[in-house]
Amino acid sequence: MGDLRWEDHQGWLLDPDRDGWLPGEGIADTAVADWQALLDLVVEEGWGRTFVVGCFELPWPRAEEVLSRPVGAACPVLSVRPGPEVGAVFRFRGAGRIDFDVDVERLRGQEGLDVLCGFLAAVGRRLGRSVPTYVEGDGPFLGYDLEADRVRYGRPRTSRASAPTGR
Repeated sequence: MGDLRWEDHQGWLLDPDRDGWLPGEGIADTAVADWQALLDLVVEEGWGRTFVVGCFELPWPRAEEVLSRPVGAACPVLSVRPGPEVGAVFRFRGAGRIDFDVDVERLRGQEGLDVLCGFLAAVGRRLGRSVPTYVEGDGPFLGYDLEADRVRYGRPRTSRASAPTGR
């Protein structure tokens, strides 16, 4: 990825007030096919992964099965580890939105930042969508910008729902 330099971003990425999480805004207007594309990408890339419902780790699912669970059932969680320093947690709350957070607690150095950027770009390219993540409040964001086909850093303009516009 190489566009973003660790030296320029380590301060806000490792802010101790965030507890090591970079919340994803979520990818809106998705469908079961998008969730399946995400599941397929995780397998194809060989990323470490676990799928948990309640307290139980279960076999790798099909998106249609997971998203057709009964009302009131435990929310399935997919944990993905694209590298030793980067993790993401996806929550299957519904087909229409892919909710996730990125774990950057162990992120150290340029290699880890490159893995994070590569992960966001791979998800965005597979889904054909921008993939934003934000620090709580008015803090900076890091996200894959589909139009530019790259990961960008910046500050939100007015709404977090817009794609990253970075510098």
